[in-house]
Order: sequence, then C-alpha cells, then structure tokens
Amino acid sequence: MPANLTPQYYIAEEAYKRANTPEEKIIALQEMLAVIPKHKGTDKLQGDIKKRIAKLKKEQEKGSGGKKGTEDPFTIERQGAGQVFVIGYPNTGKSALVAALTNAKTNVQEYPFATPLPVIGMIPFEDIHIQLIDTPPVLEEGLPGNFANALRHANIIIALVDLSSGDCVDQIEGILDQLKGRNLLAADISKKAFTIDDLIILGTKSDLPGAIENLEILNELVPNCPNIRPISVNTGEGTKDLPKELFNRLNVIRIYTKAPGKKPQFEKPYVLPKGSTVLELAENIHKDIARNLKTAKVWGSARFDGQSVEHDFILRDKDIVELNS
Repeated sequence: MPANLTPQYYIAEEAYKRANTPEEKIIALQEMLAVIPKHKGTDKLQGDIKKRIAKLKKEQEKGSGGKKGTEDPFTIERQGAGQVFVIGYPNTGKSALVAALTNAKTNVQEYPFATPLPVIGMIPFEDIHIQLIDTPPVLEEGLPGNFANALRHANIIIALVDLSSGDCVDQIEGILDQLKGRNLLAADISKKAFTIDDLIILGTKSDLPGAIENLEILNELVPNCPNIRPISVNTGEGTKDLPKELFNRLNVIRIYTKAPGKKPQFEKPYVLPKGSTVLELAENIHKDIARNLKTAKVWGSARFDGQSVEHDFILRDKDIVELNS
C-alpha cells in the first residue's frame, strides 16, 4: 500500500534534516509523526520515526556527545545560511571578533597562538544564522593543505589586520601572498578562486594608539586592496553592520512556507540562492514535492498576495510560498 505522504510531512522531514541539535531533531520527528497519514502503508515508517525519537532521547539521557575520532578538524560541515572563515596572523583579534559576534566559546587571550584548532560559532541575523569560524593563526611557513582546502569551500573569507601593530602592511601582504600561493586568490573572476574584491579585510583594534595612522599607511601602500575598514570589539566600531553585510554578500534569499489554510512557518526559513524558482524551492524541500507539484501561491513579490504562479516564478527574499501537490 503506497504511503501517499503529504507536503506537510515532507516539510517536517526537511526540518529534521536541517536540525542541528538533538532537541531540534526530536521536535521535528514528533511533527513528522503527528502529520504522517495513519494507514498500513505508513506503519513501517511510523515505527522507524518512533525508534529514532527513542534513540535520541536515550542519547540525551546518557549525555552522549559522540565518540572522539581522528577526523580532520578542518572538515567542517556547513550550517546556516553560509560559511565564513576568519583568518589572520597571531594576535590580530580573530577570537575576540568571533566571540563578540557569535555564541562560540573562543579562547580570547593577549598572547598569540591561543587558537590551535578551528572554533565554530553562529552569527544571528534577523531570522537566520551564518556560520563564522575562528581559525589557527596564519604562519610564515604557509597555509597547511587541510586549512587551505577548508578556505576553498568557504562562502566568504574575512582577513584581519592588527592596526595597532607596526607590521600591519607586512600582515596584509603576507595573507594575500599565502592565499595566492594556494591558488585561493585569482587575478580575475574567470578562475575558480576568490578575487581580491571577494575578501572582507578588517583592521582590528582601531581604538588603540596609532591605529588610525596605520590605517592611512595601509590604504596608501596597499592600494590594490578593497577598502580596509577599522573595527574594534571593545567599542563596537564596525561590528554592528557586519552580519548584514555578510548576508548581502552570500547572495541568498529567505523563503517561508505555508500549508493551505494554515499560517506561514516563520521559525526556520528555507535559504536559497538568489534567482531561485518555485520549483527549486520544492526540490529543496523534497524531490517528491517537486515531482508532484501542481500549483503554487506566493505572498510578497507577486503582483498580489496569494497569486497563483508558474513553477519558474523567481522568488524574492522573504516571500511566503504555498505548494500544492
């Protein structure tokens, strides 16, 4: 007997796939169990969902955090709307910036080399999060292969320069040389690498003596760099608008879904590349929804709220979409 699963079930299933914590997974599984059609065709699936819920609850009770393995620490699963790496020489303020913007427990110290391994945090921006990763310091010996490979898969790289340091020019030139040495920085966009304009270069510790003078020297001696902006985690200068800039640079949109006759689900929007269509949203939720999609309605960028649109309708940020199979 066919399962005949509903769009509501697939939406709950997608929430389960995107869940980051055991608590979120349990909530999503419970929603899947609540909306799944109850008949013989889904008996096995219902049993599987119940087993997964029981397993997660058992792991919670044991306080299981998973076994420690020997995996590469630079193999980092992308979470949220995008992945952003923060790089820089020792003691340039990477950990302080990540700690100020996220919930990550970084090791902020006045001495260098305080971050031996990547530390992951999540920046809140309105109703989504962006992954921000503190990294070990850049060294003169060059970027290790696994470090460089992680940067290659990043959406954005933020390079930090210590404006209070007399060698800030050497810092930025050294970072650019190392990125070029690993083919991470290309002269033009035709190559599959970042270009100089893709980087966000921030001058840290702008509140310390000599910082403004050093910033002027940087802009004069390294003219081919994008605008180097001063920031300070102590005063907040330059940090408040950073989450919005990261979101804009990611070139993504947020889409909310709703079931017929129900209120939209605003808690966890779907994050899609700009230019995505209704059909691509359906494919992102589940291939069966896309395959069986009959009609769709859009609130937001449509000519009027609730307008029926074609499958190739291009969605805009914060659109609400109702999919009907």
